[in-house]
Amino acid sequence: MPRPTTRPADSTAFTDFVTHASASPDVVGLVLSGSHAREGMATAHSDHDVYVITADDRTGAPAALLDGRRSAALDVMRLSLSEFRTRGLPGGTDPWDRYAFVHSQVLLDRLDGTITRLVAEKAALDAPEAHRLVRSELDAYINSLYRSVKSHRDARPAVAHLDAAESVPCLLTVVFALHQRVRPYNKYLLWELEHHPLSAPERAADVLFPQLRRVVADGDPATQRALFATVERAARQAGHAAVLDSWGADIDLLRPRS
Repeated sequence: MPRPTTRPADSTAFTDFVTHASASPDVVGLVLSGSHAREGMATAHSDHDVYVITADDRTGAPAALLDGRRSAALDVMRLSLSEFRTRGLPGGTDPWDRYAFVHSQVLLDRLDGTITRLVAEKAALDAPEAHRLVRSELDAYINSLYRSVKSHRDARPAVAHLDAAESVPCLLTVVFALHQRVRPYNKYLLWELEHHPLSAPERAADVLFPQLRRVVADGDPATQRALFATVERAARQAGHAAVLDSWGADIDLLRPRS
């Protein structure tokens, strides 16, 4: 599979911004995210995604330089320390932003490691959180999968395809949460599987990614069942038998045909 061409990017705007932001007494942390924080992902079109964390007790209006802004070279998100504490976390602000902090780089931490610790907490799921996430998303995954294979059984492949595609986000959340990992954005999924592989061999990039592409392409029921077999095995081993068993005999429809 071809890879994007990376560039020795003109990073002048980025380095100048970091220099000026670091000199501000209101700035307590700087975090680089996005493609430039992930080796090999930056292309000629990649900007530098920077979170600027300011002190809660800062005085006066922030310098214009620190305001959120977007350009071809720079995408700045300014957050107070209080806002940053909950950013990307369940129950906090913008939980969809969680993966932004996985593999991100702390450029400045004036709080004796507090920024670094907060980034690390966002970048992985603890055991209770992972367990809750698998429990909820596993049921949602099974629901879409069940609808898909039923429609295939009833000779309705077009609508079966739609439910198959809808099952993929829940499936990926479950797969990564079973490893206490945050589900990547789609853009970074293949990169994540290749550079930070999941421990299960059936989740290797050259195994899982083609299966996902087939499911999204046409909802092939045999591929969906093969994926489910690996998920069911891992979920039972992780203590989620109750979710699976709540489907009763209906779950037999989801298992591979002998």
